Amino acid sequence: MSTTNTLGLSVSPGDLTGPAAFIAWNWFFAYVVLAPRTPKQIYGIDHNNNPRQDVNKYGSEAVRSGKMTQAQLELVQRVEAASANSTEGYILFTASVLFALVAGVPRDTIMSLCTVYSAARVVYGAAYVFIARHPWTLIRSTVWWVANVSCLYLLWTGATVQRM
Repeated sequence: MSTTNTLGLSVSPGDLTGPAAFIAWNWFFAYVVLAPRTPKQIYGIDHNNNPRQDVNKYGSEAVRSGKMTQAQLELVQRVEAASANSTEGYILFTASVLFALVAGVPRDTIMSLCTVYSAARVVYGAAYVFIARHPWTLIRSTVWWVANVSCLYLLWTGATVQRM
């Protein structure tokens, strides 16, 4: 038996396809889409021998030598920060979805909150990378909270769900 939730997503009571797809999509977004490797390769500061130190070690020199501008270096720094935050947030998201599934939270609730989280993370990533001026950077903080509250709500719902 399939039901449709308030977002128009079709879910079946025992179907794990939707939650699994959200977990996989958010992994791809955090670890691939927001990966800083491509921007670092574009500007010639990618060194695989110690990639987490590339921006610190080679960024300033790349600006001094004209390989990139200070604004481009700051963009790469924001990509790195967005990537780090997204991979950190992915753990809470995955844990909250799995907890909700085990606890028996209705699938439509899980799917709705997965959608909210995913949309917030996309907006967060774009805001972090492309918005560099205050007060517009507050958009990033706001959607960060939206994403995390959706995870916390999943945990709370799982902890308070009434079993039949």
